[in-house]
Amino acid sequence: METNQRNTAPFPNIPPILETDDREYLDGGIVSTVAVAGHPLHPVLIVFPVAFLVGAAGTDIGYWLTSDPFWARASVWLIGAGFGAGILAGITGFLDFFKIKRVRERSAGWLHMGGNVTVLVLSLINLVLRQGNPETAIVPTGLAISIVVAALLGATGWFGGELSFRHKVGVIGPTSRNQ
Repeated sequence: METNQRNTAPFPNIPPILETDDREYLDGGIVSTVAVAGHPLHPVLIVFPVAFLVGAAGTDIGYWLTSDPFWARASVWLIGAGFGAGILAGITGFLDFFKIKRVRERSAGWLHMGGNVTVLVLSLINLVLRQGNPETAIVPTGLAISIVVAALLGATGWFGGELSFRHKVGVIGPTSRNQ
């Protein structure tokens, strides 16, 4: 892979869709715009929608395999809780996205945000489809949506990690929020 036009510290095999910069990798980072006592809230909040929505894929598979209505009801609750928690996590993520220039300048920031907005839209569709009789919407449509949502969460989580670990966004430390 040709990497002459960008810095690659310290990993030369970064896919072309992701960029890196020696200065960001080595600097102290950018503090989150939404924090309590200096601790960023977005990483704390994202664990709930991820757990609930991936769990919904699991309960949909459980219903598909057993036809037990318990799994259908569990899926509705998990999707509803995942959507609600996702809105809260999304608000904190949007604030960082719009207030921190470094996030907007990186493809990882756009892919993370766009993918997670897609996750929330698909989750809302999945929830609405299940209103009334949750069992009828699971196979195949609800199951397919839940699996796509779980896969998207894996990808968007990777991009969120890129922002945190490679681009040093949302770190705890004395830095400027304008970078």
